[in-house]
Amino acid sequence: MVRGDAQAVIAFGPDGVVTRATFLAHVRGVAAQLPDAPFALNLCEDRYRFLVAFCAVALRGQTTLLPPARTRGAIDDVRARHPHSYCIGDRDHCGCDGMRDAAHDPTPPHYVRLPDVLPELDGDAPTLDAGALVAIGFTSGSTGVPGANPKTWAGFHASTLQNLAALADLHDDATLPVIATVPPQHMYGMEMSVLLPMLGDVAVHGARPFFPGDIAAALRDAPRPPLLVTTPVHLRTLVESGVALPPLAAIATATAPLPQALAAEAERRFGCEVRELFGSTETCIVARRRTARDTAWTPFAGVRLQPVPDGTLVSAPHLPEPRMLADLVEVESDGRFVLRGRQADMIEIAGKRASLADLTRRLLAIDGVRDGVVCQLAAPDAQGVRRIAAVVVADAALDDAVLLEALRQAVDPVFLPRRLRRVDALPRNETGKLPRAALDALLADPG
Repeated sequence: MVRGDAQAVIAFGPDGVVTRATFLAHVRGVAAQLPDAPFALNLCEDRYRFLVAFCAVALRGQTTLLPPARTRGAIDDVRARHPHSYCIGDRDHCGCDGMRDAAHDPTPPHYVRLPDVLPELDGDAPTLDAGALVAIGFTSGSTGVPGANPKTWAGFHASTLQNLAALADLHDDATLPVIATVPPQHMYGMEMSVLLPMLGDVAVHGARPFFPGDIAAALRDAPRPPLLVTTPVHLRTLVESGVALPPLAAIATATAPLPQALAAEAERRFGCEVRELFGSTETCIVARRRTARDTAWTPFAGVRLQPVPDGTLVSAPHLPEPRMLADLVEVESDGRFVLRGRQADMIEIAGKRASLADLTRRLLAIDGVRDGVVCQLAAPDAQGVRRIAAVVVADAALDDAVLLEALRQAVDPVFLPRRLRRVDALPRNETGKLPRAALDALLADPG
């Protein structure tokens, strides 16, 4: 289940380090106290406790359910699809608020709270069958209803070895510290902050820092330059905050497109490489690029992308069969590929086609726009046309007329938004994604 020397460090934080031997004793101790059930929702806030709970659940032959968000609605939806399940967490409440400053929701039924002092139990090194169903990840719902994606231990093992190989140049023979701002319940967070320390010479910080000052403090806990695992939203906030960060091995980012200008500014500001990762809940991470310099993605060894009319088929050593993605790609002669939008993003108006992702990219490139999205309204107007709208976070000095004129210089007039909604912040979830339901609700509000 876990590789490495027994005295090697698997987790660290302001209170010290945890060795693999102690970690495995915690896993056995927690596993012995879990109820008999086929499924568990892991809601732990502390990343180390999430790691312990995940392994304990797997050791009991159970499957961890990874909801698309930790809101009460998302948790209830997943549990309705898996009624014989329980929740496990590290707080008296479920922690399913989705925001750091929101009021806590009531604790869900069948909730198991980890004790403050984790139990320990001696025993043999735990093992897992390759075919064990260890997790079911749910897509974010940014393009529709969340879909379930089963993950076996063999698949996780193979994909994690690919990720470790892609990071090998960052730490030589020393343990690589990892600090992550993304929740471990998200597949990106699972891959980069839970599976890496299980199978490689990687140690993870127990916290999930949110604000720039908290991120800087967590980075200072690392014994050597760490890898910061984050999102474009967090990275932009870090760059704009002016907070000083200690030396970094690198920054990894995913969950949303990273603007090239932001990647270049982050590299200049923090003195390290910014690596953007390409993947999905369906496929796990399959490619990378240095966005400040490259537009094309380099797939991992053995990964092959095949464009098809409805999207892209992804084949990889860790996938039992090719998986379909909605992303549209153009594969170059050397195997690298360029993203050309998503099938669901393609719109046609007056015989002209455009990508909503490209329109959003052009909106974000306008000076004074701090965040934003271009979308197509869910409901048609009286003429049966689904109009274009934009939701924008922008400087007060950038009024609507100036913003629309700047956008007019970059896009065909037929794709200019008919409705422009200004907000203080977009309804992004913990990983920076925009769930379609939240966006529709915002646009339905006349403001």
